[in-house]
Amino acid sequence: MRTAPTILHLDMDAFYAQAEQASKPSLRGKAVVVGGLGPRGVVATASYEARVFGVHSAMPMGQARRLAPNAAYLVPRFSFYRSISEQVMGLLRALSPLVEPLSLDEAFVDLEAGEAAWDNESARLAGIRLRADIRRVTGLTGSVGLAASKMLAKIASEEAKPDGLVLIEPGTERALLGPMSVRTLPGVGPATGDHLRRAGITTVEELAEAGEDELVRLVGKAHGHGLYAMALARDDRPVVAERETKSVSVEDTYDVDIHDRTRVELEVRRLAERCVSRLRGAGLSGRTIVLKVRRYDFSTLTRSETLRGPTDDPAVVREAAARLLDSVDTTGGVRLLGVGVSGLADFTQEDLFAQAAEEGRGEEHGERGGEETVPAAAPRVEEAVPAAQRWRPGHDVRHAEFGPGWVQGSGLGRVTVRFETPDSEPGRVRTFRVDDPELESSDPLPLVRRPGDGAAIAAAGPGVENPGVSAGNS
Repeated sequence: MRTAPTILHLDMDAFYAQAEQASKPSLRGKAVVVGGLGPRGVVATASYEARVFGVHSAMPMGQARRLAPNAAYLVPRFSFYRSISEQVMGLLRALSPLVEPLSLDEAFVDLEAGEAAWDNESARLAGIRLRADIRRVTGLTGSVGLAASKMLAKIASEEAKPDGLVLIEPGTERALLGPMSVRTLPGVGPATGDHLRRAGITTVEELAEAGEDELVRLVGKAHGHGLYAMALARDDRPVVAERETKSVSVEDTYDVDIHDRTRVELEVRRLAERCVSRLRGAGLSGRTIVLKVRRYDFSTLTRSETLRGPTDDPAVVREAAARLLDSVDTTGGVRLLGVGVSGLADFTQEDLFAQAAEEGRGEEHGERGGEETVPAAAPRVEEAVPAAQRWRPGHDVRHAEFGPGWVQGSGLGRVTVRFETPDSEPGRVRTFRVDDPELESSDPLPLVRRPGDGAAIAAAGPGVENPGVSAGNS
């Protein structure tokens, strides 16, 4: 363990919902829920205004609507969130070469490696500056935890939420962790928590008192050793700058089970193309193609095929996925489909036989210059989607007369749009036919930095002092 709190954990506050509020003036200060909006959708993120009503991530969307019927319900815009994440990660890398992203909105930073901190005070100042810089650059807020280990830094950032900073001073870890619930520790979920509770263990201090042998007896060797180490605040894991990607995959869950085999085949083709797009975006290729099918009865099947060499050719991946689908019975209906690629590499070794076969089919179907002309009997999935389904709540649009806006809702052949931008006042709402030729989808507008953003955070500094913990909530 380190002797200074030089590991920083950043967790952006209700990231997706906060990004939506920042880009949509009419939603600022209001309950916003982001996630899948269909009957089987789940909440990805809820704003703090929505959490007041009991809405939280991973909750079924139907339950969220019952708890907060007046909230704004939006589908995710991942390209928009990714653009903000890249700005935030850039600020982290300016602090240190050792940045370990965990997701779009969360990362560890080794401040010592970047000489950004070496003791309590320098670590606290680095955290304060980071929060101010994030607010200045993106207009969003994040919570920061500082400690001598990754586990404790993450616990500290949870304690700091929302929009705060908590520093755990080395030497105070055991006293801080002792009264906390065992569920505070990484890897202790509901099942393990209930199992420990039945054994009379509900706090971290009770975990430590139980002893390593008893914990091994209760939860098994590997988990028992790990739990005991965490209860003693032992965590020597380093911050790893590059986390190896083991696979790239995409999947879709459908609001209504798909029974038509042709539709299933088209969906698999579409997923294969999305997967390759993501693969190429990461500069990778892969040898093993994986198909995932969840059927109407919730049974999940996976099929895989390993190629002779790594590829990022969409035709090769499409063909392999189609072959895998041939071995799966979908007559009862399909709830979920996914296509993935594993066995990753940073080079390609194309399947010449598959390429030749694709070229042959291209001549039959009229391919020219690498562009594919799909026969009329197999229209592209995008073209088969009804016009009303293209207008997803929260997505960006542009009207020839009224300019940029976002979809507030659609149905009965109509789409309702609120016309506003990140730097405008709350905008007006107008309704159009779903096939209005003057209305089209558009890319998200960038967030506009507002004057004074970050100044309050930078000036506030740390707030309340607790034994072993410095907390600054603004």
